[in-house]
Amino acid sequence: MVTPKSPDVVSSGIAKTEVPPRWGVGTTQPDERHFLQGPQPRGFELGEALAIFWELMRGFRALHFVGPCVTVFGSARFQDQHPYYKTARHLGAELANAGFTVMTGGGPGIMEAANRGARDVGGYTIGCNIELPVEQRPNPYLDRWVTFRHFFVRKLMLVKYSYAFIALPGGFGTMDEIFEVATLIQTHKVKEFPLVLMGRDYWSPLMDFLNERQVTEGTIDVNDLKRITVTDSVEEAVQTVTEIGMNQFGLTYGPRAKRRWFFGE
Repeated sequence: MVTPKSPDVVSSGIAKTEVPPRWGVGTTQPDERHFLQGPQPRGFELGEALAIFWELMRGFRALHFVGPCVTVFGSARFQDQHPYYKTARHLGAELANAGFTVMTGGGPGIMEAANRGARDVGGYTIGCNIELPVEQRPNPYLDRWVTFRHFFVRKLMLVKYSYAFIALPGGFGTMDEIFEVATLIQTHKVKEFPLVLMGRDYWSPLMDFLNERQVTEGTIDVNDLKRITVTDSVEEAVQTVTEIGMNQFGLTYGPRAKRRWFFGE
């Protein structure tokens, strides 16, 4: 763990600009493309499997003692004066006041804002960062973070340690995370943890599509939509996750073994 910067530091290491950064400019690890190009020599694939195993274990050990989390999803592109950023910062503070560790993808934008809000009130913050050409530096409001190479490992960590999931406006990555969680809940791979979408205007077209197209066509059930809460209210979002967290799941994972330095804990 690296000592984080002062909460007065706003920059995430990415130059603040009105022009959105270029995304998809290329992976920093060319062998990732190689890995995804179908069958490879056995030795290469064994090496990749071992690397993925090590990445998983690194995440498990680093996050074993983080406490009950709520994961906040959202775009990395919003700057600190944007209304969505301010909402996420307020949300982070209220989640921390409710007793939750605030977990995000560790980057700038909405992720930074939620971590920052939790830090404002003395809460604990976690980041599951990802290696990317742009969004690769952890934001300065993290008490602990792990940087992952693969998105699927990162998403596993964002789900594994959380009691609830709150999504603010975002792009492809946020949509991917929302539907990953929705699918896990729908198929009972996880319990019916709260899934909250914040920003009615932003999410209404999506909810209309799900209701008018997917429910109508029978590709999802109307009860699947009832599992998603859409709100503009930080207080309602926090009340939703707090009531379910306290009444159904408790606010603790139960006893934990003593930390062991040789496990990376």
